[in-house]
Amino acid sequence: MVLMIVTKYAKKILEIVEQSRNHMTAEQIFMELRHTYPTVVLATVYNNLNRLSQDDLIRKVTVEGTPDRYDRILRHDHLVCKECGKLLDVDLGDLTTQLEQKVGTAILSYDLKLVYLCDECRKKKGM
Repeated sequence: MVLMIVTKYAKKILEIVEQSRNHMTAEQIFMELRHTYPTVVLATVYNNLNRLSQDDLIRKVTVEGTPDRYDRILRHDHLVCKECGKLLDVDLGDLTTQLEQKVGTAILSYDLKLVYLCDECRKKKGM
């Protein structure tokens, strides 16, 4: 299935998300988009992010207590620091087959987040 990106904003937002490895928030994407389109408004960014996410062109990453962040679709999982919310990519391979065997049914997708304490937070806690 081929999806059309209908707005210039959506195209640029997709480009920003795909080029970033920082799991940007909507506000960060907005600030980056303003370099190209100085008159864009934040609502336009949110609307386009929602549409791109619904169309499976980008991935919304939700971590409790932090703003949603946006990521490329490429199959990977995440390490999430329990203290500061730092989000890192981790490649555990595709676990779909193993998960389907465990649950006994076909799954469409999964979003694995491993919770840990990053080095900075460990140091702050004296660990």
